[in-house]
Amino acid sequence: MKERSHTNEYALITGATGGLGKAFVYAVAKRGYSLLLTGRSEEKLVVLQAEIAEKYPDISTRVYACDLSDTASRIGLMEKIKAENIRLSLLANVAGADIQKGLIEYTQEKIAFQCRVNFESVVALCRFAIENRADRLEIVNVSSVSGIYPMPYFAIYSATKGALTSFSQSLRAEMQGKNVAVTAILPGAMPTREDIKAQIKGQGLWGKLAAKSPEEVAEKSLKAVRKNKRKVIVGFWNKVMRVGTCWMPTSWRLRFIAKRWSKISKDAF
Repeated sequence: MKERSHTNEYALITGATGGLGKAFVYAVAKRGYSLLLTGRSEEKLVVLQAEIAEKYPDISTRVYACDLSDTASRIGLMEKIKAENIRLSLLANVAGADIQKGLIEYTQEKIAFQCRVNFESVVALCRFAIENRADRLEIVNVSSVSGIYPMPYFAIYSATKGALTSFSQSLRAEMQGKNVAVTAILPGAMPTREDIKAQIKGQGLWGKLAAKSPEEVAEKSLKAVRKNKRKVIVGFWNKVMRVGTCWMPTSWRLRFIAKRWSKISKDAF
């Protein structure tokens, strides 16, 4: 059933060609929004645009390639949107860099890249969306349960996601009474890329129980922001983990996480 169909109102989705990004694209398209999709690869965006046009021929879909880690590229994206007099009724900040390794293994460029994609770009786009919003704006910021506690060997990702959750809640309070809803979504692992599927499998029963499909995360996110929920942890077992570990001393959690996560290294970017 369509929820939106206004000529110059669009939903902006970042990371649109990724596993979770595509799930958001289809969930938003199903609701009748016009789509404004961005990602780093113009080729992948054009393919996705064609797929959406085939399944939802009545929906307007625009694609803009953008490197969210680059200030000039982000500003270029914003200028294109403003030049076309587009008003945003939904912003889904889905793009993220889940690099995982010890800090000493990072280059200075990689540190900047992950921080800019996971946090700086989200803040910048939130401000832009509020400034160029339709009558009502809904903002979904995809954070992570990994941001709840500090995580050795996943330290930058954990820190940026923790900051994103905090920022989202603060922004929601600032926007009270201004017809802007802001929700932080905290999913666990999702079986998107092959390396993540292998990681989930390696966690045994717990990994299987805690993992949720990108489609479920996208649906729960859109329902949550419609109700203007402050923060949502996706999945029963992820909520159990949060409650079950909150009593533990931080030193215990750090030792457990360091022992487990020091054995895993990935850099898909």
